Amino acid sequence: MSAYPTRRAVLFAGAATAITRRAAAADVPSAAYSWSPGQGNVRGRTGSPSKTLHRLGYVGGRNLAIDYILRAFEMSPPALTEAIGVQIGHGAEVVIASGSEHTLAAATAATRTVPIVMIAVDFDPLAKGYFASLARPGGNITGVTLQTIEVTAKRLDLFKQAVPGMRRVAILWDPESADTYESARQAAAALDLPAVSVEFRDTPYDYERALAAAGTGPGDGLMVMSSGLFVPDREKLSKLALHLGLPLLSGRDWPDVGALMSFGVDINGMARLAARYVDKILKGAKPADLPVEQPTRFELVINLKTAKALGLTIPPAILARADEVIE
Repeated sequence: MSAYPTRRAVLFAGAATAITRRAAAADVPSAAYSWSPGQGNVRGRTGSPSKTLHRLGYVGGRNLAIDYILRAFEMSPPALTEAIGVQIGHGAEVVIASGSEHTLAAATAATRTVPIVMIAVDFDPLAKGYFASLARPGGNITGVTLQTIEVTAKRLDLFKQAVPGMRRVAILWDPESADTYESARQAAAALDLPAVSVEFRDTPYDYERALAAAGTGPGDGLMVMSSGLFVPDREKLSKLALHLGLPLLSGRDWPDVGALMSFGVDINGMARLAARYVDKILKGAKPADLPVEQPTRFELVINLKTAKALGLTIPPAILARADEVIE
């Protein structure tokens, strides 16, 4: 790959970070990256492919142009589709659609020909018909997808094992996380664990009021679905849960700020896989011929400091399975 290739691709992201714009005088490739940050913030556990692309030899402003759109998850579907279309009109060769279905839907509405690399976290793109099969996706979409239904069920099962005295579970969800909420509701029913729906629609979310209205208290568990609007509030929610005496289960980095536990995939690992798809496509591969991958490594994290504060004793069998224990 030459230092200044003549091909173009646009990296387009809805992440709340600094913007690196395509240099007007340089004819460099870029990639189109549409981001819905259910995965976390950009400097935390963000699933951003940028670092891997750099290791593969792409340098922003030199042989890769990066365009970010801030907070794309808050844009209406037509507005996001239009924004992606503008970048495609500027010569995009790859679109990266990351996070919720919101971004992938906008990307597919914007183009049926430009390759789309997805990082699907909060929904099942195969079940929703975005591509034909994992092995032979066909069309212009490939990438990596989380087994969200299976993972959500396993997450709740481990939660019940870790807190065997849990009488019911309150599930926090919003429109971004409707699919994972439904899988959690079904999993709770299969476990004979009463579930309380705590739905949010209007921002800013008033968590304390919603939990009070749901009648949650000691003896209940709290499960927070993956959503771009919940993630920035993870420390606030973790502190509130502890104050209310509620063990909290959510995403991978939540125990770091006080949640009891998490079970999930390494989002950075998914981002690294996505970056390799971008590299292959920029080198001539067709998305229709690139099998969709699913992550195989999942991590169980338990915060024993929070367990002690809640007066809980985590069963030894669960502690033995943990990949990380915070003490």
